[in-house]
Amino acid sequence: MVERRLAAILAADVVGYSNLVSIDEAGTLSKLRALQMEVIEPQIAKFSGRLFKTMGDGFLVEFVSAVQAVSCAKAIQEANTIDQMVLRIGIHLGDVVVQGDDLLGDGVNIAARIEGIAAGGGIAISRQVHDQVQDKLDIAFVDKGDVALKNLARPVHVFAMSGAGAAGKHLLPLDKPSIAVLPFQNMSGDPEQEYFADGMVEDITTALSRNKRLFVIARNSSFTYKGRATDVRQVGRELGVRYVLEGSVRRSGGRLRLTGQLVDATNGIHVWADRFDGALDDIFDLQDRITSGVVVAMLPILEQAEIERSRHKPTESLAAYDYYLRGRALYAKHIQEANDPAIVQFRKAAELDPDWGLPVAHIGECIKRRIEWGWSTDTKRDAAEAAVLAHKAMAIENADPQAMALAGSALMLTEPEEAAGLLDRAIALDSNYFSAWNWRGWTALVIGEKDAGRYFEKALRLSPSFPGRYWLNVGLSATYIVSGRYDEAVSLLTSVLRQHSEQHLALVLHTVALALAGKADEALRSRENLMKAAPALRLSNIGTWLMTRDAETLRIIRNGLQLAGVAE
Repeated sequence: MVERRLAAILAADVVGYSNLVSIDEAGTLSKLRALQMEVIEPQIAKFSGRLFKTMGDGFLVEFVSAVQAVSCAKAIQEANTIDQMVLRIGIHLGDVVVQGDDLLGDGVNIAARIEGIAAGGGIAISRQVHDQVQDKLDIAFVDKGDVALKNLARPVHVFAMSGAGAAGKHLLPLDKPSIAVLPFQNMSGDPEQEYFADGMVEDITTALSRNKRLFVIARNSSFTYKGRATDVRQVGRELGVRYVLEGSVRRSGGRLRLTGQLVDATNGIHVWADRFDGALDDIFDLQDRITSGVVVAMLPILEQAEIERSRHKPTESLAAYDYYLRGRALYAKHIQEANDPAIVQFRKAAELDPDWGLPVAHIGECIKRRIEWGWSTDTKRDAAEAAVLAHKAMAIENADPQAMALAGSALMLTEPEEAAGLLDRAIALDSNYFSAWNWRGWTALVIGEKDAGRYFEKALRLSPSFPGRYWLNVGLSATYIVSGRYDEAVSLLTSVLRQHSEQHLALVLHTVALALAGKADEALRSRENLMKAAPALRLSNIGTWLMTRDAETLRIIRNGLQLAGVAE
């Protein structure tokens, strides 16, 4: 009699393994052994699994629980720091045939086929697995629907890990040269100079990002490594870049020393390193020299004219620049207590150099942020002031993409069409500018553009480790709702609310997505959470809660809330 049992099967293999072997057979085999012994087997043991088959670069593992299988898969992806050994994982819960220590049957075959369509560094699961792990694990999955898989008679309903899955621990490098600039060490011996070191990094990142032949990771992802001991090869895998720039800043009296070293993150080899000394008033020249050195090292064929176009001396006033850096460091904290102090610093910079539009644009964005994040005591006044400052900044400086994007953000709530135009111009000038893509997504939602999701997706790729990525996921979920992708919106918002349970807009959209997906009981529970967090919310005032003017979007949101039982 054939012995059968129900099992959760995890299938995994290494992306691009054959190509790796053809390049370096001995090295690849050594890394594969390390992957199995140092990563896979310890995690399998931790989650009570059983490795029952290995096939070259592939592994099949049995678990008695779907929760254990998915937990193990997540732990494997997070623990894997073996250079070039990028895994994809598929999991299915089903009937298997027992033959000694081996397992056969549909349960195994379906897991293997699902693994074949998983993203590098990601996890894909069948509906049977999703039904078991939903709401039990802090992992969001996107519903991919029924997928026709090779050699299987019927399609399989597949879910893929969202956000951090496809864009998480092991992003594949892009075709174009890609780089992350890590926080520079402050070697000045004075913690108060930290803002200055951080400012150098941000300006070097900005200069590099203006080169259209590079892909540059946004500052807010790079700075998640601040204060951490890092392995550049792991950074490369986590951010999906080929190169990593490290360095240090020493400021003493009127002198400044910058050092930089460019490392190939695929092998840890130093590509370029240099040290630059000069007077403090040479600061922009020193930044340019680091930027040019990096670009030339990465792209020897780059025309010098492209390097020159990335140079920009923002101000002649070092005092104004210092105030600006202080303001930017406060602004980057993303908290209410730092927002008004940032405005003070930006105002000082603007007063010292009235011909510099960037601080003015930053003030407008800080004031708009009061409204967006619920800090404003007079939204009408703040919206009007932000708009005035945006126009003033553009009157002073209308060719700088950063100032342009900040001004676009400041105009988002009052003149969204003008904002969209400014943000489009900023992106055309600097396609690596994370914030411009983010703000363009929200602006697209305000004016009802149907392809708003592409802006959020681009922003998430530019900054895969952004601590505030949940806010991008809120925006992305809104685009899913508008396009009828309710299950995907539910998955994304469920993940957001696990960490930010009282985020008002996320709660509104979660309730709407559940109701429109026909999940009435869950929608009622979500509505209860929403009304606890926002007791004044009604259908009649929902327009003031949403960043949109689009009548169709408002109709969809109102319809979902009405289905969930929100009062008129």
